[in-house]
Amino acid sequence: MVELVPVILSGGTGSRLWPLSRELYPKQLLPLVGELTMLQDTVLRIGDLSGVCSPIVVCNEEHRFMVAEQLRAIGISSDAIMLEPCGRNTAPAVAVAAFEAVSNETDPLLLVLPADHAMRDVTAFQKAVSVGIPLALSGKLVTFGIVPTSPDTGYGYINAGESLDPVSGACRVARFVEKPSREIAEQYVASGEYFWNSGMFLFSAQRYLRELQEFAPEMLDACRSAFMSARREQDFIRLDKSAFASSPANSIDYAVMEKTADAVVIPLDAGWSDVGAWSALWEIGAKDVNGNVVRGDVLSHATRDCYIYAESRLVSTVGVEQLVVIETADAVLVADKSSVQDVKAVVAALNTARRKETISHCRVCRPWGAYQSVDRADRFHVKRITVNPGASLSLQMHHHRAEHWIVVKGTARITKGAEDILLSENQSIYIPLGVTHRLENPGVIPLELIEVQSGSYLGEDDIVRFEDTYGRA
Repeated sequence: MVELVPVILSGGTGSRLWPLSRELYPKQLLPLVGELTMLQDTVLRIGDLSGVCSPIVVCNEEHRFMVAEQLRAIGISSDAIMLEPCGRNTAPAVAVAAFEAVSNETDPLLLVLPADHAMRDVTAFQKAVSVGIPLALSGKLVTFGIVPTSPDTGYGYINAGESLDPVSGACRVARFVEKPSREIAEQYVASGEYFWNSGMFLFSAQRYLRELQEFAPEMLDACRSAFMSARREQDFIRLDKSAFASSPANSIDYAVMEKTADAVVIPLDAGWSDVGAWSALWEIGAKDVNGNVVRGDVLSHATRDCYIYAESRLVSTVGVEQLVVIETADAVLVADKSSVQDVKAVVAALNTARRKETISHCRVCRPWGAYQSVDRADRFHVKRITVNPGASLSLQMHHHRAEHWIVVKGTARITKGAEDILLSENQSIYIPLGVTHRLENPGVIPLELIEVQSGSYLGEDDIVRFEDTYGRA
């Protein structure tokens, strides 16, 4: 029986989708297309394909708890969530996944899927994968070429060569082409011999490692060392930082697919989008009678062909068209729909200015729940904290701040020095600077409280942890 291991690539920050996508909460972890996040949609898209095993997810170390929680929420268990200590592109990410896949001395097929793609026709996708399985079992390295709907200059292209199966359209890959000019893209689409490069692959784990041995041996050695020296903590595989960082950074395309003699492309017409910019969400979204895609509390008048997203308050538009308007609690973006690729320049400018709005939202997820900033100034910071049932924060202390906690919902168990205290709604407690403390939710409903920090320094790095359920340093 075929053993098919999905490898979900969940790195990246999706900076072109700022201000919704941020470094600590990137687009693949957001519900941009429907009720589920893009990561959840990607995992569920695999469906009931024959021989599917538990997925391997490769993600940023900072996202590990959100990834684990999102998988748990859809009833998916992952035997391996691999943590990248730094980004080295897709080829090393798949290499460490391949080492994990063959660690039990088998040679499964790897179905490599970016976690931030949208797909309308899941049945067509599964059919294309089924077509690719016998090819991958015969030693081919399969990629899926998207049937182009326009001469788009934002994608790389795959030139189809010799036909291998007229029914499915599977062909040898003649060549990969970088993002072309508009004129060249029009020629590609008109010829019917080119596909958009999707970044999705299917091949055996051992075959991929052999190809790296031939074409990128330095990368293979670094990834092998990072995997062999990895630490396993709960559901996570923490790759060795120095070894992984020493790997050359390269994509699967450059490292292997452009060099191998056994690359095969299977056409895929499934309503695919890589959701690379706000305009892509407008294109695939459900539009009203005026061509607008609207999410959240929006009131529009004489507005046409716009994408409007309201996260935390009412957004109203009058007499505009072809705009993208994105509202979050701490930032607003207004852009011409034809210029949304330039959002990345705004993010770069904010990073240069060391602005926090590219890093995290006002609401910050933690493995125990979340907190949301309500107000702050030089010497105080007010937060709304939610602790999940049965969860607890680390046993900790602060050098520079004191904290007041007021319970507004649920029950809190608090360790304060040698004391063990139970608080209910409308009760409060003061934690002086330098006192060891812990906050727990012993109940069955979420615990909500207001925290008022005061002191000379209020940074999140002023935490000394003595014990932690989640293995944080």
